[in-house]
Amino acid sequence: MKLWIRICAVALTLNSAVALAGQAVTVYKSPTCGCCKKYVDYLRENGFVVKAIDQNDMDNVKKRYGVARVASCHTALINGYVVEGHVPVSAINKLLKEKPAITGISVPGMPMNSPGMGEVKKGTLAVYNIPKDGETLTVFSVE
Repeated sequence: MKLWIRICAVALTLNSAVALAGQAVTVYKSPTCGCCKKYVDYLRENGFVVKAIDQNDMDNVKKRYGVARVASCHTALINGYVVEGHVPVSAINKLLKEKPAITGISVPGMPMNSPGMGEVKKGTLAVYNIPKDGETLTVFSVE
């Protein structure tokens, strides 16, 4: 009986991960940024359906989606949320599964231990809630 419960739990987890990873995502990125291309590839490798849009004026994109305070080099839109920067798929899946009442999540800057920026070191990357003007930056997860 315990084995059957474990098998069911694993099946539900896998089914949930596959369903979340098949989401469509739009990524606004600079046409000349190599790490943006690597991040788009990373999302595709993890099952997301990516529409990449090259933008020469990324500052305007950041302002439009309210991520100037937590900016990175690219901005993604997925299922009503903004995902700013080199956010790991595990944090995106958590966001889509839990559906919190937030604007989105961000990995500000371009940390070397993030997807698309070199070797990913699990447990070392802080992912933040995207705050509204005047709100304090808070940690969404550590990936």
